[in-house]
Amino acid sequence: MTHPSGPVMLDLEGPSLSAAEARLLREPAVGGVILFARNVENAAQVSRLCGAIRRQRPELLIAVDQEGGRVQRIRQGVTRLPPMARFGERFAASSQEGAALARDAGWLLGMEMAACGLDITFAPVLDVDCGLSSVIGDRSFGSDPQAVAALGEAFVMGLHEAGMAAVGKHFPGHGGVAADSHVALPVDERPLAELKAHDLVPFAHLAGQLDGVMPAHVIYSDFDARPAGFSPSWLGMLRESLGFKGCIFSDDLSMRGAHEAGGPIQRAEAALSAGCDMLLVCNDRDAAREVVAAYAGHQTRRPAKLRYGRARPELEALVALNRWRRTHARLEALADSGADS
Repeated sequence: MTHPSGPVMLDLEGPSLSAAEARLLREPAVGGVILFARNVENAAQVSRLCGAIRRQRPELLIAVDQEGGRVQRIRQGVTRLPPMARFGERFAASSQEGAALARDAGWLLGMEMAACGLDITFAPVLDVDCGLSSVIGDRSFGSDPQAVAALGEAFVMGLHEAGMAAVGKHFPGHGGVAADSHVALPVDERPLAELKAHDLVPFAHLAGQLDGVMPAHVIYSDFDARPAGFSPSWLGMLRESLGFKGCIFSDDLSMRGAHEAGGPIQRAEAALSAGCDMLLVCNDRDAAREVVAAYAGHQTRRPAKLRYGRARPELEALVALNRWRRTHARLEALADSGADS
């Protein structure tokens, strides 16, 4: 049986847990913690930090953005992952080889993050690269929706083999806008039919396999005037038309693309009313405290299903596994080749 938790996922200020943060984590509205680069020194330190968080409340969901390439918060003591575009290049040359490598990468990532004490990494990126978005770019598996769907599926299978949940982002697709939703509110004016035939393909294909989805802070004006993460229409489509039954995470409600909904409480209410299960409120402690206080009595069940449920591997023991050694070597070589190009 899964126990309900609070709906708010917070961040921390540094690489260790302060007394004030420990008190905040004990607030009933807090259901999770996300780690950023400022919280990370190396894998061993992340493991200690996760332990400190769990000593406050063992049920908290601990997350990180560890995609590969430029979005890789933990860089010391774990495998360097290439951008997802490298898998797309391999898939174009050999679909079988590309998918097999993506599956192995998902498994290795899941094993390493579990060993660090984490429950989830917000991956895979399922945005289709349209050549417009610098914030997506090589974070995407590529420009072919079917290839993105196939590689995303392989990556999800690998995560699941490691016992880790998979969280696809950024529904229904951030690849068709140039603006960065961290600092602006992008508007995608393409017809809904085009979005369904292109950007939505990976999400439709994987809706039954994903454990979590993160919607984009992007307006798709042909369908709804609200950003997807604040849109009952978009999140209703995700649940009803695509059949997604997992957890919906808002993207960070402090991002500029979320501000159109109003202040912190208004943003939180808009996301929850639209259908989000867990709210990310990061890089703004005052806003986080405001939302935590406002939702002290609110409980949600879906995030608990994403907690890592197996005995955690030890990083030092992974080297004894043939699959880890083989995959580690290939991914490090790919990461090096990307750095040189």
